Amino acid sequence: MVLTDTAAALAACPDLVAAADEAYPLDFTDPAACAAWAVSYAERHPVHAVVGFREYAVVAVAETAAALGLRGNDPVAVRRVRSKDACREFLRAAGFAQPELRLCSEPAEAAAFLAAQAGAPVIVKPRDRCNSEGVRLVHDPAALPAAFEQARDADGLVLVETFVEGAEYSVEGLFTDGVPRALAVTAKKLSTGSFVESGHTMPAPLPDALLEDVTTQVEAALTALGLRTGPFHVECWTTPRGVVLGEVHVRQGGDGIHALLEWCHPGLELYGSWLDDLLGRPVSLPAGAHPARGAAVRFLVPPAGTVREVSGWEEAAAHPAVLTAATTLAPGTEIRSGGSNSDRYGMLMVGTERPGEAGTLADQLLDSVRVGVVSPEASPPAEAARGTSGRDASQRTTPAR
Repeated sequence: MVLTDTAAALAACPDLVAAADEAYPLDFTDPAACAAWAVSYAERHPVHAVVGFREYAVVAVAETAAALGLRGNDPVAVRRVRSKDACREFLRAAGFAQPELRLCSEPAEAAAFLAAQAGAPVIVKPRDRCNSEGVRLVHDPAALPAAFEQARDADGLVLVETFVEGAEYSVEGLFTDGVPRALAVTAKKLSTGSFVESGHTMPAPLPDALLEDVTTQVEAALTALGLRTGPFHVECWTTPRGVVLGEVHVRQGGDGIHALLEWCHPGLELYGSWLDDLLGRPVSLPAGAHPARGAAVRFLVPPAGTVREVSGWEEAAAHPAVLTAATTLAPGTEIRSGGSNSDRYGMLMVGTERPGEAGTLADQLLDSVRVGVVSPEASPPAEAARGTSGRDASQRTTPAR
């Protein structure tokens, strides 16, 4: 196995580098350079497959596979889904329900779009970032300039789209022989007042007819987009007017979703199946998006401020259904206001034998973890005991969600 990544990433992961046969520093945000390096390497060594696991690397993976004549996704199709506005307009033209959108270069354009929504809010977001970075819900025109600046791309453009009212899900699956195969639908939880994802539950509690509608729409959209290899993670909403497709990702789901998928389908090896398909080997996948078991992950997203105390964590993490647990919270930890999925401070992942039990258990365990936080507006420590309950009103002890 040959491992490539940025020099900084390789330096930060010595164990991973040691597990590889060879490792080379390479900038995955420069697809042309990656392809040129791979072609040069292939002149001296056989190369059978190209894989990548990051959102920002998918174009480089497609370009490199194409340059080597190996199985992979069409670079044109991958570039299309990496640009949210291009993907939205392509799917709309193909007959799939999409949010209305405008690509804006100035806040005034976004303000005009907001004014046309008859009082409904809009979403202001970057065209090609991930992890909910720079995504804001805007009701008030006065808030548009700040949101706009956070979302500008290198060309000075910002995507503004209508807010979709509905339950949010994602569909996880894998291509085999060029055909998309949905393996599960995941229900999403969002932090209050933001788009930071606070949890995922698999399988989503959907009636069979709606599950079939969601997975059929996603598989049809992936086919229309011209994608053909690898894992996929496609977001969507269920609304009174039907399924509305969200963002399309030609990679595995983040936030541990790939691990949830393997727990829910005992015996599934997502990455092994992906590699087998790239090598032209037969792949056997579970039939349909009906997992045999349940799994859920919940993230610790406390309010902004300084952590005063954490209680209940060890007990929650020791529960026999917990598959993995980790936190960076400790007294003195400075909590940022949750502006992206990077502003989370731990996670609990559970697995259950019955598909419908994981989400409830994960919520119960998270609720048992208490995080005391001194808000940024708090008085000096000597004043901290003030308050009706013996705790200053600016000190909050809250569930970890």
